[in-house]
Amino acid sequence: MSTAQQAGTAQEKPLWGAVFSMALGVFGLVTAEFLPASLLTPMAASLGVTEGVTGQSVTVTAVFALLTSFFSASVTSRFDRRWVMLTFSVMLIVSNLLVAFAPNLTFILAGRVLLGIAIGGFWTLAPATAMRLVPEAMIPRALSIVFSGVSVATIVAAPVGSYFGHLIGWRNVFIAAAACGLLALIWQTIALPKMQPGQAGAGNSMLSLVKRPGMQTALLAIILLFSGHFAFFTYLRPFLESVTGVGVNGLSVILLGFGVANFAGTLIAGVLLERSLNRTLIGMPLAMGLLGVALVGLGSAPVMDAVLIALWGMAFGAVPVGWSTWITRTMPEEAESGGGLLVATIQLAITIGAAAGGMIFNVTGAKGVFMGSAAALLLATLTICMALRVRLPARDNI
Repeated sequence: MSTAQQAGTAQEKPLWGAVFSMALGVFGLVTAEFLPASLLTPMAASLGVTEGVTGQSVTVTAVFALLTSFFSASVTSRFDRRWVMLTFSVMLIVSNLLVAFAPNLTFILAGRVLLGIAIGGFWTLAPATAMRLVPEAMIPRALSIVFSGVSVATIVAAPVGSYFGHLIGWRNVFIAAAACGLLALIWQTIALPKMQPGQAGAGNSMLSLVKRPGMQTALLAIILLFSGHFAFFTYLRPFLESVTGVGVNGLSVILLGFGVANFAGTLIAGVLLERSLNRTLIGMPLAMGLLGVALVGLGSAPVMDAVLIALWGMAFGAVPVGWSTWITRTMPEEAESGGGLLVATIQLAITIGAAAGGMIFNVTGAKGVFMGSAAALLLATLTICMALRVRLPARDNI
């Protein structure tokens, strides 16, 4: 029986308008998440608090996104998925408006809590929702479109937020972000079909999913993979400054190249995953691990380092799409709980990667972090091979 038959909800004809409306929603959510990082100084000055205190608005969002990923599937299990997704877009709008008109830090934190709930809930339900909008064979392509919103937001949010924050003020930037959320809400209202919730299975809790054969190995692989990437990404700037030896202009160009390549990789992922889920899941961390080794070995070679970092960004673009596709194929009947488990695991991995990277950096510097990232990614590759022996659907062609 195919995943579409098991899920019982796949569309015979693709609803690409609905898929792109979700991508716009992703763009709005991730842009709002990143904005405080580029507006921290003026926000702190306006509110009369320190940058460190204002920075907790980012922490609060991440914490509530993690907590929501555990509960959103079960809490919303009785509701039409269309209305659930629309609710997350409404939360995005209200969150940005609360921040924009906040008289003090308390209102900002309240808005950021709301944003964290929207982010955690959206990412939990996104794979299961996407698989109901297109035919089974097109699910990887649909997910790559949805995740492209993350890549675009990563490229645009920080520089645009900083630039317009200087021109029109940080509050107006958040009003503009609310307008983006409103546009997404209108499009989703028009494009998203009714999606009645499926019957809850006996094993629809995250705990029961973790107990499945091979799942613990797969989760370990995901933790290694995302920890390795985010340790690399967190200390990319120190590496480029201290090892590659580039200035501010060179740094900006390389980071832009990383972002653009990541966007391209997200789109290419749809084609790769339609051909072979296995090869994509194994090949991307293997490529990233080898690129990390090459970056450490090259030393000061700005042009070559820029190319390798762009290739890393392209390879990583396929990773979130690939694992979301894996969820829809291996547990289509419980894709929402699986999506929540994936989100929670990735958030844990980000925390581990940043913390471990910091400890390694204090001892060995940026080169040590990159070698540690490469080692984690190569180990993740071996772990993925072990996990897929158990979890891989027989119909996937290696």
